[in-house]
Amino acid sequence: MNRITQCMHGRGTVSAVMHHRHKPQGGVPGAYLAFTGMYRPVVFWNLTDRCNLRCTHCYNTSGPDRGPEEELTTPEALGVIDDLAGMGVPLILFTGGEPLMREDIWDLARHARGRGLKMALSTNGTLITPEIARRIRDCGIEYAGISLDGARAKTHDRFRNSSGAFAKTIAAFAACKEAGLRCGVRVTLTKENCGELEALVDLALLLGASRFCLYWLVPAGRGSESYARLQLDTEEVTRALAHLYRKAKETDPAAMEFLTVDAPQDCIHLLASMEKDGSEDLADARGLLESLQGGCSAGTRVANIDARGNVYPCQFARSPEFLVGNIRNRPFSTLWADTANPSLVTFRQKHARFGGRCGGGRYRDLCGGGCRVRAHAADGDFFAEDPFCYVEQL
Repeated sequence: MNRITQCMHGRGTVSAVMHHRHKPQGGVPGAYLAFTGMYRPVVFWNLTDRCNLRCTHCYNTSGPDRGPEEELTTPEALGVIDDLAGMGVPLILFTGGEPLMREDIWDLARHARGRGLKMALSTNGTLITPEIARRIRDCGIEYAGISLDGARAKTHDRFRNSSGAFAKTIAAFAACKEAGLRCGVRVTLTKENCGELEALVDLALLLGASRFCLYWLVPAGRGSESYARLQLDTEEVTRALAHLYRKAKETDPAAMEFLTVDAPQDCIHLLASMEKDGSEDLADARGLLESLQGGCSAGTRVANIDARGNVYPCQFARSPEFLVGNIRNRPFSTLWADTANPSLVTFRQKHARFGGRCGGGRYRDLCGGGCRVRAHAADGDFFAEDPFCYVEQL
């Protein structure tokens, strides 16, 4: 996760990070969680594979045709929450599928709140009415990340394969705002919507989003089927990053923060832009990024639990060889603490010898070799170069 706004407007943040670095997870403000260096991860939990939409890029192949079979039962899910609370994870992010289609989500959230856990929701927004927004707020979920993949209905609805999805999603932002629930925009940028990025940012500001989170396409699930057709080239990526940098510079950080996900090398573009600008925040930004100790969070600061209880290093690392285990056999805390687990050992090799452009150079300590899921998807080699990397062009 490349926190553009926090790096650009972060004077004093380094000292704050150092101050909170050794505190218990529950005592660390959300703004600093990414920099604590913990192995107690943010848990992306796919509560269900069921979804009312069938999106082109879905890494989880969710859709209306998926059923509740083999999903964790309510007692099992409550047990997972107890385990996660016991190990002190900083955040649970309920996702799917569409997590609001899981009937017991309110019970799960209230139980997590009772155990002192912080929660967020990742949703397509189409099921969020004013009443649902209030229920989300009242059960203790503090933030809703709402997917918005086009500034126009035609673009968003085509991407989501559902006529009318755009109107319902826009209405969701209004409902969240009315309920006092903090929400943000999540956009996956592709060749089909990259021309609307500027308009999307403006729309996010108009909707009152507190965060603009840009995801790059990852070859997982249905995203694998459309990856070659939709993935951006180097020129499109650098143009998008330049636009986000410019908007983050112009936007009051208290109004909306900007960040990108799924490409640790984005920090190189950010630092280069700040250096070119002669930014007074450059030294602090570099210090923050160096505190991450190598880019990708999979297997360290991020974990994934799927609807059937399978545990993976991140939500995109779903290949069979990356399976960590299943919570029906061993608790998550035990699985995550297993220093001999082959999958975790692989992802935690921060100084592994990667191939091609990822093999060394002056940026390696910052980007950590990019995204290993993309590298593996290209030719089955976890240690190959990240084919999405554009750094040599900078």
